[in-house]
Formats: sequence, structure tokens, C-alpha cells
Amino acid sequence: MAGGDQPVRKVCIVGGGTAGWMTAAVISQWLSQVDVTLVESEEIGTVGVGEATIPHIRNYLALAGIDPLKMISETKATFKLGIQFVGWGAEGESYIHGFGKIGRDMLWLHPHQLWLAARERAPGSVTSFDNYSIAGAASLRNRFSFPDKRNPNSPAADLEYAYHFDASLFARFLRSESEARGVTRVEGRIVEVIQDTESGFVTAVKLTDGRTIEADLFVDCSGMRAILIGDALGVGYEHWNKWLLCDRALAVPCESVSPVTPYVRCTTRSAGWQWRIPLQHRIGNGYVYSSNLISDDDAAATLLSTLDGAPQADPHPVRFAPGLRSKAWEKNVVSIGLSSGFLEPLESTSIHLIQTGIHKLLALFPGTGFSHADINEYNRQARFEFEDVRDFIIAHYNVTRRTGEEFWDYVRTMDVPDSLNERYELFRSSGRFFKRGAAELFAEESWVQVLLGQGFEAKADPVSQFVPTEEIVGFLGDIAEVIADVADQMPDHGEFVSRLPTSSAQAIAPTPNIMHNLAEAHR
Repeated sequence: MAGGDQPVRKVCIVGGGTAGWMTAAVISQWLSQVDVTLVESEEIGTVGVGEATIPHIRNYLALAGIDPLKMISETKATFKLGIQFVGWGAEGESYIHGFGKIGRDMLWLHPHQLWLAARERAPGSVTSFDNYSIAGAASLRNRFSFPDKRNPNSPAADLEYAYHFDASLFARFLRSESEARGVTRVEGRIVEVIQDTESGFVTAVKLTDGRTIEADLFVDCSGMRAILIGDALGVGYEHWNKWLLCDRALAVPCESVSPVTPYVRCTTRSAGWQWRIPLQHRIGNGYVYSSNLISDDDAAATLLSTLDGAPQADPHPVRFAPGLRSKAWEKNVVSIGLSSGFLEPLESTSIHLIQTGIHKLLALFPGTGFSHADINEYNRQARFEFEDVRDFIIAHYNVTRRTGEEFWDYVRTMDVPDSLNERYELFRSSGRFFKRGAAELFAEESWVQVLLGQGFEAKADPVSQFVPTEEIVGFLGDIAEVIADVADQMPDHGEFVSRLPTSSAQAIAPTPNIMHNLAEAHR
């Protein structure tokens, strides 16, 4: 298209839900000169099951100019310190994948390397690896507080957290914020995508009542339907079902029970896994499974029989295909959310991948010439992020000692991507782990907790042989003791949430340390 030096003035977001309104909120916050229209239809439901997040969500809230206390109040949110995985290593076992730092280093040896050395040289001298993480220890005690930066030597200074929230309420909240900034919402169902006959660029979308919405840039947030990037532009889809067998989910809310846990629970089932996400007003539950190995009725029966409280609705079915759109950005259409690909919510990455799509769009926001270099860079980064998360999720399935069930026998013995095998080999040989670049989402601490938590056999770092065994054991014992003391002093998570002000503006006389630590946490 001509006019490469002209700025994009009109953006049309196709589809609402979490992806659409997250996009609208950021663009309206930072590009006030751009006219943003969002088209969505009440007739078309949203998936709306992504209720858990990772700590990066706090960066999104800051970028979008969102008051976190108001968000917590409006979306019935609770806090999340990590994920408890039940039965993933073997039946009857569990571990916590906690956010943030684990203990502290000795020389350049990380706590997990010291733990491996102590376990190898002095069996019985170390406890569960959960106890060396402040997030893990606090989770097991159902406790939470904001990080306290005033004492940098305390484990509380390093506490990382995210949120559990009602995804439908989150989208509604962002809609209100976006419309207040000038975003126009159009109710209607798209029946035609109009394209330039020469370039193939999308010029407008036509609604059932005959209205047309024109724009320079279109953002496809239409979910798995992908009506712009897939149907109109014909961008293909890469299926990853040879590694990720699950292709369906059933979601159902149930009544709340005490305590209100500051973590998600993911429990293995015969043909997949079940999530449990505590909110202020209910618990979100779901069964992610392979439809080839269990019927929908049997999956529903399993889900309903394992709820902590009475169900508040019938199970809501969701069909999906794990994989990636071969291009996230084609011509003048950027796909964000499920239209760009799908990875099951095992590590709560669905909303994060929406967030990174928005970040990239802002960083590479085009002129009307739509530079091929910008588009190629967006697509390169999008692929890296999806494949990075994919490998981490595959590892959860592959590193298991479960036997006797078709689903788990397959994933335990399947061939995995070379990129994942390389990580395995390095960690197996010496307990060493290195990120391959700043763009990797999951830090060493995340990989280590999952691998060790599921029973991956690794040797200690050879350098640990230079440190006396009693010194390592004593060092780890001190870490666990300090972390336990700090966790014990934190308030109950449910009580903490109930005491929060409903907005920063109302926090005139907050509970001691809350507002100071909230400001520090979002700085």
C-alpha cells in the first residue's frame, strides 16, 4: 500500500473478550491520536476461562494505566503466588511452582545445585524443595502479603505475585476503562471482510445490518474463529498435537470454601488435568483432556465429582487445537489472543501471550506502508514466545513417572523437540540451566522447580564438591528456617484480600505497609 510515511489513524479491533479489551485499553492509553473501534457481538460468546495470570500481568496493568486495587475489587480477584501440581511426578506426590527467587546463592551455586549436592551426599538432610522458596512456603500456609522492599535481605522483599480474576469481569472492567478514553464499541456480527482487490489488505468489515467499519489497521481478536487472519487472509495453522494431546476443556464454577488459597491447583486425571482457581466469590474449575481418550460425558462426571463446593452452572465446553498460526501478522492484520494460537492454560500463559502480543504491537506500531521488516520481526518474536512456552508445557507431561494410563504412557515416552532435549541433557549432567535469551518467559527458578518437583534425575554441579557437606546442609537449613519464619508472620490470604481498599484513591488509612508495598511492587 502507498503512503508509507503516513501514520495509522484508524484501528479496528475485531472481537472483545479479554484479548480485545486488553488491546483497546493499551492503545487508548498510549495512542490517543488513534481512533479505536472495537466490534463484538453479544451473540458470540467468549472462552472466558483464563482466570489465572503470572507476575508479568502487573506490568500490563501499569502499561494500561489501570489501578490494581480497583481491578481487584471489580474482578473479584485474589492473589497468586504460584501453582500446586498434584500427581504430575507420580500419584500421591505434589509440589509448588512458586514465583520469584529461591533462597540465596553460595558463590555462584544456586540453591537447587546445593540441594542436589546435599541430597546426594547426605540423604535425608534436605526437605521438599518447596521450603526454599518464599512463594512456596507462603502458599503451603495459605498466606500472602505484598513484597516489603524496606528490608532487602528478607525473603519478603523478593515476593513475586500475580492474580486470579474472573475473566468476564476483567473484560467488562477494561471495556469501561477503554470507553472512558474514547474507544468506540460497535455491537454487531461480521458477515463479510472487504479486501483491496490488488493488495489483499483488509479495508473494512461489514456487519449483518449493512454497516461497514473501515480502518487502516485491523487487530483480529476473534478467538479460534480467526475470521480475519485465518478465514480472510488464509494464514495457515501449525498443529502441535503430537506433543500436546489435550484438545478439549470443560469449565465450571463452584461455591467457595475456606481457606482461600493463594495458588492455582493443577491435578492430573486419566486423560489430562484439572484446574482449581480460587476467586473472592467462587472457585473456577476445569478439566483439560484428550477427546480421543475420554468421552465428554465421562470428563464432565469426573469434573463434577471432584469439586470442593456445589456447582454454580453446567460445565461449559471448549474445543481447541494446540498450535500456532504460521504468521501472527499478515498484511494489515495482527492476530492477538486465540486467533494467533492456542496453548493450554497449564502455566497460566494465555493472558500473558495476549499481553506480549500487545507489547510487540506497540513497539512495532506501523505506518500505513506496513514495513515488511516490522512485520517479520513481530512474527519472529511471536513464534519464539509460543515455542518457548510450548517446550515448558511439554516438559510437564514428559517428565513423569506415571504409568498404566494410555495418556500418560504416551507423553512420558514421546519424542520431544530438540530444543527441549538440549535443556534436559544439560540439567541432567550437572544441574545447570541457562536462559537462551532475554525473551524467554520462564526463568531458571521455574524450570528447576518443575523438573525437580516431578522427579527429574540430575547430578550436582561438580563445583559443589569443593564445599564441605556440613556447610551446604547448614546453609540450606538456615534458608529454610528464615523462609518459614517470614511465611509464618504473613497474614492469611483470604483476610488480606478482604481488607484491601477498593481503589488507590480510597486508601487514605490503609493497613500498615499495604500501600507502601503496593507502590513498590508496581514501580
